[in-house]
Amino acid sequence: MNTKPIENQEVSLKELIEKVKDWYVFLLSKWKVIFLAGFIGAIFGITYSLIKKPIYTATLSFAVEDKSSGGGFGAALGLVSSLGLDISGGGGSVFSGSNLTELFKSRSMVEQTLLTSIPVSTRKNVSLAEMYIQNCGWRDDWKKKSTLSSIQFLPNSDREKFTRDHDSILGVIYRNLSDNSLKVEQKDKKIPIITIEMSSNDELFAKYFTEALAKRVSDFYINTKSKNARANMEILQRQTDSIRSELNGAITGVAVANDNTFNLNPALNVRRTPSAKRQVDVQANTAILTELVKQSELAKVTLRKETPLIQIIDRPILPLQKERFGKLKGIVIGGFFGVFFILIFLAIKRLLASL
Repeated sequence: MNTKPIENQEVSLKELIEKVKDWYVFLLSKWKVIFLAGFIGAIFGITYSLIKKPIYTATLSFAVEDKSSGGGFGAALGLVSSLGLDISGGGGSVFSGSNLTELFKSRSMVEQTLLTSIPVSTRKNVSLAEMYIQNCGWRDDWKKKSTLSSIQFLPNSDREKFTRDHDSILGVIYRNLSDNSLKVEQKDKKIPIITIEMSSNDELFAKYFTEALAKRVSDFYINTKSKNARANMEILQRQTDSIRSELNGAITGVAVANDNTFNLNPALNVRRTPSAKRQVDVQANTAILTELVKQSELAKVTLRKETPLIQIIDRPILPLQKERFGKLKGIVIGGFFGVFFILIFLAIKRLLASL
């Protein structure tokens, strides 16, 4: 009872060994074909490594300091978080941490960056979108299509005036960049340092795009964070200018009234009424102006407090980091795929012949 399965197992193992030997002999007899396929694959691999353009990576890092977070309380929260506790109670600022990194990858910010003016020579400026289109060679394909041949992306163009074709092209560029080229991350959640990496086969495009995106998002972030404080300060400034103008007019009116009543008979007091009224206006406007000036200065302090500080730590410097598809790598990968595919072909051909 126990010997029969053992005999079957021994037979099956022998058959397996015989089959392996048979395949080994078969493939060994085809060594010239396999070698030729590997050689051709290696040639394709090294050719690809020579044709493939190098990839340049521009890296920019910056730190964000939000002054409105509160000095002492923020320090206390930092001390508590260092002990492993989180009492922040929610997501915090809408532009903090991962939310800020998502802002860099938003379509609005990327498209506005693509319309930024870039100097390609001393006499000519183009947009980053045009630079990307030229690098991809799309203009040659568009010459055959009348609807696309006349499309231009001029620097600082009005986004509201774009046609459907403009929107479609910008959408394709945005998806290509966000999926394959643009990388934004905060490597350490406890340290407010954000790193931007942009990869492109055009060294200048990678550098200019990274710097333009950082500036565009920085301006938007600062303007948004300090919008209310800036609006309040501007209102107080307009009110201060208006009251100062009224005060100057009242002072001039007092002087004119005094000139009109110079050497006036003391018995004619009614003639002194305009001067007295103007004096009241001067006193009232002086009190109002004093308060507005104080409030205006407080508003300026508040604006400085609400304005976040964005400090760039590292900028992309030419020459950028370059990554090439090496010749040795091309030979190895090309040769491997050549051998791999010829083995599959030979195996399928033999199996079909044995049916």
